[in-house]
Formats: sequence, C-alpha cells, structure tokens
Amino acid sequence: MVNIWLNPINNQLCILRVSPQLSKALLVLQDGSVFEGNAIGKIGTTTGEICFNTGMTGYQEIFTDPSYFGQIVVMTSDHIGNYGVHPDEVESDSIKISGLVCKKFSPNYSRKQGSGSLDQYFTDFHIVGISDIDTRKLVAHLRESGAQNAIISSEILDVEALKDALKEVPDMSGLNLAPDVSTEKFYESIPENAAHRVALIDFGNKENISRELKKRGCHLGVFPHNTSAAEMMDWKPDGFMISNGPGDPASMTQAIETVTTMVEAGIPTFGICLGHQLLSLASGLKTYKMHHGHRGCNHPVKNLVTGRSEITSQNHGFAVAYDDALSDSITLTHINLNDDTVEGIARKDKPAFSVQAPSRSFSWAT
Repeated sequence: MVNIWLNPINNQLCILRVSPQLSKALLVLQDGSVFEGNAIGKIGTTTGEICFNTGMTGYQEIFTDPSYFGQIVVMTSDHIGNYGVHPDEVESDSIKISGLVCKKFSPNYSRKQGSGSLDQYFTDFHIVGISDIDTRKLVAHLRESGAQNAIISSEILDVEALKDALKEVPDMSGLNLAPDVSTEKFYESIPENAAHRVALIDFGNKENISRELKKRGCHLGVFPHNTSAAEMMDWKPDGFMISNGPGDPASMTQAIETVTTMVEAGIPTFGICLGHQLLSLASGLKTYKMHHGHRGCNHPVKNLVTGRSEITSQNHGFAVAYDDALSDSITLTHINLNDDTVEGIARKDKPAFSVQAPSRSFSWAT
C-alpha cells in the first residue's frame, strides 16, 4: 500500500509505503513443533525440507539458487527484504526455494539501485512464507533435532490438518530433483576471449558458475542433466564441468554412470557441490545425509594441498563419507574445520577433482 499527499509547505509530493495488513500464518515441523507468525508473499500453503542459512546478506542469490529446490529456508539474519531485489543478483530464472521463514520481513526497501520489493518478488513467483517468529529458537531446535520436513500455511490454520498434510511430503533422501531444475535444451555461451571448450552438465547450475568460467575464457556448452557422456564428447570439449544442484546424489544412478564415463575418458573434469558428490560416487566413495547440513557464507575449510584455510560459501545437506575418501585412488584435498567433513578430493589416476564449496579470495595459514 502507498499513501501519496501534497506537502502544503513546499508543494512537493510525499510518498509513504505502508505495510499491508498482516495475515496469520503457521509453521509446523515434522516432529510436531508449531510456530505462529505472519504471512509473507503469497497467501497459500507450501511444504519441503526445512533448513537454515546463516548468511547476513545475499538473500536473493540464496532464494534463486537451484540447489535449494524443494526446501523451506530459514534465514538467521534479523532483517530480510530491507535492500529489495535486483535483476543482477539472481542465480537462475526464478525463485527456487519452496518457502521462507524469517524474523523480520520488510515490505519496503532502502537501496537506491533496488528494482522492487522482496514482498512483490515473492508474490510474483507465488512463494509462501512466514515472518515474526523466533528464528533463534527454531534454528537451535533444528541443530538439535536435525533436518526434517515442514509446512507453512497462511490459508489453513488448523494445526492437525497441517500435520496430516505433512505426512504426505516425501523425504529428501532418495529424491532426484535435477530434472526439475536442469535446462531442457542444450545451449552455448561464448565469451569474446574464448580459448577453451567446457562441457557443463546442468544438474541445477548456478549462473555464477557460468559467469566465472566465461571470465576465464571458457566457451560453454551447457547440456541437460540426462545427456550421455558420448553426446558431450561429440562436442569435443577440452574439459568437463559437473554442476551443483538439489536432491540426493546417491539416487542419481544415470548421472553417476555418466560421470564415470567422463572421468574414464581422461578429459579434465571438475565438480562442485552436487558435482563433487557425484564425482565421489563415480570414484567408488559413498555419500550420506547430514544431520542438518552446511548453509552460509563463512564456513572454514582447510586446503590440505596448500596448508592454508579458506572461507567458503556452502549449501549442501549431503556429504561424502570421510573413511571412504581415505583410499589409495583418492587424494583428500579439502576438509571442513568445523566438523571434519570432506570438502574436496582429487583422483590420483585421472585428471579429475572436485570441491564441495567455492572459497573466498583470502585465506590464512594454519
């Protein structure tokens, strides 16, 4: 809502955005926990696995990241929406999260470069959310109880009905979600200084991966998730890129076979996030569902090759088994300093390596 009036002192128009009347909303967890708050975005109902992100900025990049497909995201930063949205700060063509949970949601934004409000952005993409709840309490509960499904509703306020609906939501373990977020058709993206041909297999590729590869002179051929290794090799790439994406990597049997063939071809291969997990599975390692995952902008990772520690941006709920990574055919290259989980590997017999998350440009010796 916007109020406009004429200032009688200087005859200038004054504009005041007024918060819309708030509607009640409920958040119900799989373990029966109930949180009451106010509706944001579209009035409706949404479900998904609930997770939390500890980043203090970059919410639009988070909401449009295909790796979050099928998940309800809790933002631990107090204020969400205060700097609006901008078309340059997206990682895909639409919002990919299933729903949002936050403490304070701002219908207004103060950034001059902003192109619109987050509230309108959510409404345009039919995203349901809930605000004005104690996110510190919720996140503490999730850290203790672990990942689980949840439901948000601003149209059904019967807790028992929501609990019944939640029973029908599938568990993230065993879900192959790449078909829901991958490109449907092959396309190419060519920078002016193209010097290398990189075949990128898209399991939910973030736009920034493509941007960074193009900055480095890579002529990209982006292939759908179900493309065979033979089809990609017919394009005659200098290297393979295995993208990030959502879902359980162990359920992606066709993708694992494809990555195995790619690696055996001896063409340099790099994987990130889901791509790291798929390369690990293709190398004989195992993956598992984490208790509550890693999601945020400041996770410390030790680079075992350089001996230095790096600050990384992370978003994953599955990880590579540590004991399996200690094998004769694998070099363990990165490890998480918070919980010792595997953050990077390299094959000893093939030009193939991967990392769980991108690192910042600064680091320190340990």
